[in-house]
Amino acid sequence: MSRIGDRVDKPLKAPPPYAIRSVDNALRIATMLQLEGPLTVSEVAQRLGVANSTAHRLLAMLVYRDFAVRDADRAYRVGPVLELAAHSQSAAARLRAAALPHLQRLVELLGESANLTVRTGDTVRFIASAESRQALRVGSREGMVFPAHRTTAGLLLLAELPPDQLETLYAAERYDQYPDDRPDLDALRTELARVRRNGFVVNQGRSERGVVAIGVPVHAPDGEVVAGLSVSMPGARYEKERLPALVATLRTVADGLERDLTR
Repeated sequence: MSRIGDRVDKPLKAPPPYAIRSVDNALRIATMLQLEGPLTVSEVAQRLGVANSTAHRLLAMLVYRDFAVRDADRAYRVGPVLELAAHSQSAAARLRAAALPHLQRLVELLGESANLTVRTGDTVRFIASAESRQALRVGSREGMVFPAHRTTAGLLLLAELPPDQLETLYAAERYDQYPDDRPDLDALRTELARVRRNGFVVNQGRSERGVVAIGVPVHAPDGEVVAGLSVSMPGARYEKERLPALVATLRTVADGLERDLTR
């Protein structure tokens, strides 16, 4: 390892022999957004030395893969993937490491796949998963991003927001390019009030057809809800009569994870 002031004689980093220009430009854009903040299409094009149309196509792909998002003012900023990466050495990484043994325990107790999910803006990301060992099972969702209002953990985390923050998060102007993606706020408020009363969420096919998920919140030592802990199963295996037992088991495991987070 070299330190400032050390003299290290080594060649400068050389590009790979078969460099792919479009990939290189996309990675450069992602770095610029993460280090410099929001940029417009023309600013990106100027920095890369490419046409505006080329910059627009690259940004559209980054948006599609959740590395960037487009704001109402048509500037682009880091998306949920990079926002999570920015904190990956702090809260997210520690949370994932603490959660993995508890997810495995859930699989052993319930025989179903288990997940831990965090929210970034109006999306959620699965940061840890443990798969059921049954032949028919819900596969790992680790790394996947979904709209928050359509997921078990997303509803748990949105339920913690003050009314003004929820309004801002789902303001109509943020969805001017994709109006169909904006949830009905009145219906969402009603649902979130029910989540707060119950303290858990049952998601039957809302995120994925044929999948039922049940989740409970995970609290940080200061009491803030930082994640959702859930189990997912094929709908054919879900029995409503088991719901109280499923929720009780989830809460017991969540309590254990919360204790670990205080250490």
